[in-house]
Amino acid sequence: MNPLRLSARHGPLVLVTGLVAGLLLPGLAEPMRPLLPPLVGLLLFLTVLRMEPTAILGSLADLSQVSKTVMGFQVALPLFVAAIGIGVGWTGSPVFLSLLIMAAAPSISGSPNMCLMLGYTAEHALRLMVVGTAILPLTAFPIFWMIPELGDISSVLKATFRLFLTISLATLAAMVIRRRFLRDPTRPVLENLEGLATITLAVFVVGLMPSVSSTALIDPKIAIFWIGFACLLNFGAQLVVFYFTRGRLSADKATAVSLIAGNRNIAIFFVALPPEVTAPILVFIGAYQIPMYLTPTVMRRVYRSIADID
Repeated sequence: MNPLRLSARHGPLVLVTGLVAGLLLPGLAEPMRPLLPPLVGLLLFLTVLRMEPTAILGSLADLSQVSKTVMGFQVALPLFVAAIGIGVGWTGSPVFLSLLIMAAAPSISGSPNMCLMLGYTAEHALRLMVVGTAILPLTAFPIFWMIPELGDISSVLKATFRLFLTISLATLAAMVIRRRFLRDPTRPVLENLEGLATITLAVFVVGLMPSVSSTALIDPKIAIFWIGFACLLNFGAQLVVFYFTRGRLSADKATAVSLIAGNRNIAIFFVALPPEVTAPILVFIGAYQIPMYLTPTVMRRVYRSIADID
């Protein structure tokens, strides 16, 4: 059996395997870290390469809907969280800062690929990711202004620009190759691309998990708390958003919006936050990978079961 096609057919299991390897083999993280930025570009390139170029941009009406969704996720929600934190005096709390960072972050770059794993099209997730990343400098500014504990926004702007440049180049390259060389790809070719993207996601997580492993060795209770907190935020956000969108949007769009509600690119903020902020919440970025990589396994059943009830 072709290993790429095998990975495509068992995508959720491959992701869980990568997650377990990251937890049990923290020594692999150090050599993996320089590979993380190129892996982001490769993952997006492979995901876009599987899509029809004409379906990626979508209609103007869809882009308007995407913009409203992104503004709700990255402006309204974090401002609401920030207002509560300021009101009750929690702005220095690691739990509050973790929640705020998640609320303010754009979609993860792997969201289109995860939509495909869930059995839905990826175009809407791709648009949400690209638009959310593109306007992050604008949406993050009021959050950093309101919460000075987050540090200097200039580092976030630089990181956002690099990420957006990576996304743009990977998307453009994939669209050009798809239009010129893969106009009508066969099913085996698409399965090979899906398998390679799945393996890339599994490898990517290995470089993000050592903070959870080291914390678990020192104080298992703290590690369990952060894992539980991350699962509550991620799965909880997906369930709440899906409950309110399932009757208003198509199944593809409702799934994309719900998936992105819980799966955010929080890592982009950690390049900007000062050490005194990152020290107590570094474990959160590792713990957050657990529900993220379990999403195709757990949420596929949840989405299907709720849809069947309706």
